[in-house]
Amino acid sequence: NDFAEKAKDADGFVFGTPVHYAAASGNMTAFMDRLFYSAPKEAFCRKPAAVITSARRAGTTAAYEQLLKYGNAHRFLLHWNNVHGSRAEDIQQDEEGVRIMRVLGHNMAWLLRCIEAGKAAGVPEPRKEPLAKTNFIR
Repeated sequence: NDFAEKAKDADGFVFGTPVHYAAASGNMTAFMDRLFYSAPKEAFCRKPAAVITSARRAGTTAAYEQLLKYGNAHRFLLHWNNVHGSRAEDIQQDEEGVRIMRVLGHNMAWLLRCIEAGKAAGVPEPRKEPLAKTNFIR
C-alpha cells in the first residue's frame, strides 16, 4: 500500500528480480500481484518502466515475460533487459549485460525528459478509450 501511494507521484519505474527456476522470485511475484491488484491504474498509466532480470545462465526471458504482463495491463511504456551471473560480483563480468543496463538508464532518462518536454509544450496525452469487455461464451 505504501508503494502504491508513492507510485502516483513517480515519473517511472524499474522492477528487478533474480530468476529462480525460469521465473521471477516469489517475493517479487507476490509484491507485483498485490501492487497491481490494488493500485489504481492511473498510478502507472503511460509511465516508463523497465523490467530487469538476473540469472546465472538461463530463464531471464521467461521471468521477463512474467513481469511484462503487469506493465501491459497498466499501460506502461516498457523496456526490458537482463544480466547473467551467479553472484552480484559475477554480473560485473557480464560486459554486454552491464552495457545494456547503462543504455537502459540513458534511455529512461531521455524518455522522461521527452515526456516532460511534451507536457511543457502542451502536447495532450492520448485519449483514454472507454473500457470494453467481450464475453466469448454465448
